[in-house]
Amino acid sequence: MSGPSRQLLDRLSDKWVNLTLNALADGPRRYTDLAKSVSGVSQKMLTQTLRTLERDGLVSRRVTAAVPVRVDYDLTPLGWTLMPLMYAVKEWAEVHIGEVEAAHAAYDAAL
Repeated sequence: MSGPSRQLLDRLSDKWVNLTLNALADGPRRYTDLAKSVSGVSQKMLTQTLRTLERDGLVSRRVTAAVPVRVDYDLTPLGWTLMPLMYAVKEWAEVHIGEVEAAHAAYDAAL
């Protein structure tokens, strides 16, 4: 696999990227709403993740002048093209978690 595509695949496999994209699949979100729905993410990591996704063209950021300033994030059309793949991986994990856990137990027992 070549450099740029490998780098993009590495980013897409990041857990915070995955959780953030899935949270945005429910529709546009304010930063604070995202922080609540992406359980366990630090403010620094969420900000970094959103900037990376925006730079990759997967997420858009809209600032609305208000008091306080309102910032909304949403999936871009390119981001939406990624969601069927993200859903498929999530579904696979939910269907096969029991088998993976059984494999872990068998492997650990053999050590």
